[in-house]
Amino acid sequence: MDGERLSVYLRSLEQEEDGLLSEIAKEAAASFVPIIKKETGSFLRTLIAMKRPRRILEVGTATGYSALLMSSVMPEGCTITTIEKYEKRIPVAREHFRRAGKESVITLLPGDAAELLDTLPPFFDFVFMDAAKGQYLSFLPRVLRLLSSGGVLVSDNVLQGGDLLESRFAVARRNRTIHARMREYLYVLKHTEGLQTAVVPVGDGVTVSVKTEETDGEPGAGNERGSGRQV
Repeated sequence: MDGERLSVYLRSLEQEEDGLLSEIAKEAAASFVPIIKKETGSFLRTLIAMKRPRRILEVGTATGYSALLMSSVMPEGCTITTIEKYEKRIPVAREHFRRAGKESVITLLPGDAAELLDTLPPFFDFVFMDAAKGQYLSFLPRVLRLLSSGGVLVSDNVLQGGDLLESRFAVARRNRTIHARMREYLYVLKHTEGLQTAVVPVGDGVTVSVKTEETDGEPGAGNERGSGRQV
């Protein structure tokens, strides 16, 4: 099956976005700011509509596109806390939230997620991870502390445009560290007790993890780690 043809077809099925979301997507494309793919956005909205969370955490705001996308289907009374490190993107995202009339339900926290995650109180019912891919593994124990039992963690861009399927020696040298860390991240998600995880080949690859019980110790602890993850 031709993956690109399938993606084009799936995108063709989507309804037109509202004016502001469409504008943000065009601005992001013009300025090379990465946002979630159209089919990934549809998948994310469906999960939010199904889970009906009360508190959402997003790691990686960018210019606010995905937060606004989630807010369009979240139930009344739900709030979003979103974290962004890059200073130039913060005022842009805040302006988008203001224009959408979502300032009262979306709170943007500026700063490094590695520090801010440790300061947040639990619990969140839904977490969307879309920050620096090489940091997913270090963010994971912090996120799991914040995630409620039965809560959902969604991580984007886990297949890295297909590079993850390649041997590390077939990947450009500058990308090998991220390649190794993402493989480790997927392995840990699949081998942590108290997590049920599926890897879904939609967009650039998404994982959906459900916290079925409280986890003890570090993610992945108690499982053999190291066999079969690097080729």
